[in-house]
Amino acid sequence: MELKLTNIKKSFEDKEILHGIGFSVQSGRALGLLGRNGAGKTTTIRIIMDVFRANEGEITLDGEKFVPKSSQIGYLPEERGLYPKKTVTEQMVYLAMLRGKNKKEALESTKKWLKKLDVIEYETRKLDTLSKGNQQKVQLAATLVGEPQIVILDEPFSGLDPVNAQILKDVIRELIAEGRIVIFSSHQMSYVEEFCEDIVIIDHGDVVLSGNLDEIKTEYGKGRRIVCANNLTLNELKGICENRLSDKVTVHDVNKHYVILNIKDGVNQWQILDAFRENNVDIKTFGAYEPALNDIFVARVGEEEAEDENENKDEEQPKKKGLFGRKN
Repeated sequence: MELKLTNIKKSFEDKEILHGIGFSVQSGRALGLLGRNGAGKTTTIRIIMDVFRANEGEITLDGEKFVPKSSQIGYLPEERGLYPKKTVTEQMVYLAMLRGKNKKEALESTKKWLKKLDVIEYETRKLDTLSKGNQQKVQLAATLVGEPQIVILDEPFSGLDPVNAQILKDVIRELIAEGRIVIFSSHQMSYVEEFCEDIVIIDHGDVVLSGNLDEIKTEYGKGRRIVCANNLTLNELKGICENRLSDKVTVHDVNKHYVILNIKDGVNQWQILDAFRENNVDIKTFGAYEPALNDIFVARVGEEEAEDENENKDEEQPKKKGLFGRKN
């Protein structure tokens, strides 16, 4: 399957929030949807789910117009949306039945996902009696109880300790391996790198970077090398690079482990290694630089304040109601 967004525009009153964004995500390949707070990610997700209607553009699934009501979508919001005073099973069965399952199927799916996420022992407990991490796992189980083919996860690792995070990682890998469409939104870039083959970065309502993550890393790392030495601290090595190798390299950055160098035009790595040897630098590591996704994100988006996508849209927000018809 392929879910494709083309030229999506969205305005609230006279303020345009999305300026014609487009990207696609294929089944069996997780997509990282990234951006600063207020960049337009949440608006984009709500348009996919038909909570908001786009002013322009189209969404297709395998080339046909995408009709959210005809597709099973599982959405894990950043903020928990389940009832704290209802039991885990009661809520999940209700949600599964809303998504088309009969009661028997709903019970079977509820038990399946509670077992997978290691919270089956809490099936008769009220949600507010569970720890924050277990509440998060129940929220994910509720997201998946309808067996959705499109799964949207917004900060899924929030509140999880390393053990519970590993359980969730296994579930996400399983969803990808089963050929579901997975859209993964998080500010925890290490998780995005772990699961996502493709990324989209939105900034101020525009797609500013998209594509295969490995290819993007290769492009951003081009012309750079990492280096560290056995006989020098990183600051000492940085000083040598700046003072004695300035005709060959510039220092891009210094992180916890390496000095990161920009290689000047016309210079090859053997000339740099010869220069290090001439300066009595005992090289420990010298190799290609692969930037972290966090570095790419900061380089592409910058440090300026993002616009608040929530501004002037109160009238557009649907009134919140709880699962059982009461206002939440």
